[in-house]
Amino acid sequence: MTANQIRQRVLELGTWFHNIDLGGVQTAPNHFLGDYPSCKWHAFQASIPADLTGKSVLDVGCNGGFYSIEMKRRGAARVVSIDSDHDYLEQARFAAQITGVDLDIRKLDVYDVAALREKFDIVLFMGVLYHLRHPLLALDLLQEHAVREMLIFQSLLRGSCTVPTLQENYPFAETAVFNLDGYPVMHFVEHRYAHDPTNWWIPNRACVEAMLRSSGFEIVERPENEVYICRRREHHD
Repeated sequence: MTANQIRQRVLELGTWFHNIDLGGVQTAPNHFLGDYPSCKWHAFQASIPADLTGKSVLDVGCNGGFYSIEMKRRGAARVVSIDSDHDYLEQARFAAQITGVDLDIRKLDVYDVAALREKFDIVLFMGVLYHLRHPLLALDLLQEHAVREMLIFQSLLRGSCTVPTLQENYPFAETAVFNLDGYPVMHFVEHRYAHDPTNWWIPNRACVEAMLRSSGFEIVERPENEVYICRRREHHD
């Protein structure tokens, strides 16, 4: 396809959230976050193996396919890209076509990952948690049914960045602990945040880290403010 044909198809596919370079055509050149998600990717890409030869990857909430494409560029043997949004999936299919990568793109909700009947060496869960009405359930399902080795996680964070040291248990009469700066908190959005009605829960840092541990993941690294590299624990409480 010529650059003009690509540009026309990009416009036909609607508003893109992922800015992807398709033969010199930017899909979201005026993104309010800048060159997104490339700007975020550059901050943590060194924490992911440069050679993914033989590895299987699941991209949950793949959107326009930016991260799926990057995984294939690193040699991943197989990348399954899922999303519940038809328009994003069409964008991802087009992006894969133009960039020449082979993606297994499917319409699937995170709550239905067990239907894949497969665990993946690497699971990407980027920018999805806060769009879910049942975020902890999603993490539990990924741990049980999808992640074999590594979870690459990112979430919007708001509130305190402090991570206090907490006891494993407190008596019923204890109330002051809940007012500690940084106590794990998930902010509920009843209507909209950033004009987006799908922004439901926004955790603070301590909360997202506690949720990851609670679902059976060990946090290995935090290479970027919102990004966590996690390893699946075989057994968890």
